Amino acid sequence: MTRFRKYFFSVLCCLTISVGLAQPDKQKELENKRIAILNEIKQINALLFKASGQKKSVLTQVEDISQRISARENLIKVTNRQANLLTRNINDNLQKMEQLRDELKELKDDYAAMISKSYKSKSQQSRIMFLFSSENFLQAYKRLQYMKQYARQRKKQGERIKEKAATLQQLNTSLIDQQKKKRLLITENEGAKRELQQEKKDQEVLVASLRKDEGKFSSQIKKKQKQAAAIEKQIEDLIKEAIAKSNREAAKKASKKVSKSKTFALTPEAKILAANFTSNKGKLIWPVEKGVVTQSFGSHRHPQFPNVTTNNNGVDITTESNAKARAIFTGEVMQIQQIKGANQAIYIRHGDYITIYRNLATVLVKKGDKVTSKQNLGTIYKNPINGKTTLKFYIYKNATKMNPADWVYKM
Repeated sequence: MTRFRKYFFSVLCCLTISVGLAQPDKQKELENKRIAILNEIKQINALLFKASGQKKSVLTQVEDISQRISARENLIKVTNRQANLLTRNINDNLQKMEQLRDELKELKDDYAAMISKSYKSKSQQSRIMFLFSSENFLQAYKRLQYMKQYARQRKKQGERIKEKAATLQQLNTSLIDQQKKKRLLITENEGAKRELQQEKKDQEVLVASLRKDEGKFSSQIKKKQKQAAAIEKQIEDLIKEAIAKSNREAAKKASKKVSKSKTFALTPEAKILAANFTSNKGKLIWPVEKGVVTQSFGSHRHPQFPNVTTNNNGVDITTESNAKARAIFTGEVMQIQQIKGANQAIYIRHGDYITIYRNLATVLVKKGDKVTSKQNLGTIYKNPINGKTTLKFYIYKNATKMNPADWVYKM
C-alpha cells in the first residue's frame, strides 16, 4: 500500500468512525419516535374509534379522523427519515467494505511474499550459517534479534489478516441486517400511505357533508367556544381571588397593609415547592395513565371552517372509560369547583403554580388535602352522546396560563 493510500484510508476511517458513532444514536432516536407514534395511533384507535353503540356527530368524526391523519403523517415522515439514514449507512458500509477488501488483498500479498521468503531460508542449517557467518558477536546478536523480529512480524501480519477478515465479515452481516430493516420500513411506509390515503378520502366525504350546512356547524362551534370562554373566565376569576386571599392572609400575619400583588404570597415551604415544580419542567407525569391529546393549548384556526378560531387555555386529553385523573406533582388541594355545564374541577397548588383537573364526575379529595404525585383525584366524566372520556387539564403560574405540553413529559 502506498504512503498516500495509507494516509487516505486512515483519514477515511476517522471520518467514518465519527459519523458511524453519531448514526446509531440518530437511528435509535428515530426508532423511539416511530414506536411512540405507533403507540399514539393505537391509543387514538382505542380511545376515539372503538366506542361501541355511540353515534358521533359528523363534526366529531371529522375531528377524530384528523387526529389519526396527523399521527399517520408523522409516522410516514419518521419512517422516511429512518429509511434515508439506513441508505446512507448502507452506502457507507459498502465503501468501507471496498476499502477493507483492498487492504486485505495487500496484506495477503505482503504475507505471501514474506512466507515465500521465509520458505526459501527455512532450513535450520541456513539459519545457523546465517548466524555463524557473523563477523563478530555483536553482529551475531543483531542477526538473532532480526530473526526473532521477523518471526514476530509474520505472526503479527497473520493476526492482522484475521482481524481484517473478521471486520469484513461483520460489515457484511451488518449490511444484510440494515438492508432487511430498510425493506421492512419501506413496506410499513407503503402500508401507512395507503391507510392515510383512505382516511383522507373518508374525511373528504364527511367534510363535503359539513359544507352543505356550513353556517349551522360554524354557529355550533362558535356557541361551544363562547361557553368554553365563560367557563375559563370562572377559572381565572377563582385563581385571582385565591391570590388576593393569600395576600390578605400574609398581610394579617405580618400586621401590614394588604398588598395588591398579582402573585401568591408564598411561605418558605411554598417557595421550595414552587422551585421543585419549576425544576421538573418537561418531566412531569401525565394527569391520566393512558390518553391522547385531542385539542392542544392555544388558538387554532378550525381546519374545516377557516373563519372560526378556537382557543384552549389548557389541553383536552381523551382517555379510557372510568379513567381516574391523577395529580402530576405534590401539592395541596386549593379548591373543588362545581362548574355549570362542565362537571367538577380540582385545583391543586404547588407554591405559585396551580394544576387544574376539569370535567370530573366524582371527586376523591377535599379542599386542604395534601396530595402526592400519581394520587387519584377523581373519575373523569364520560360524555353519553359521543362516548368520549375527556379531561380538561390546565397549568397556571399565578394567573398566567401555561402550555401543559412544555411541562408534561412527551405531551
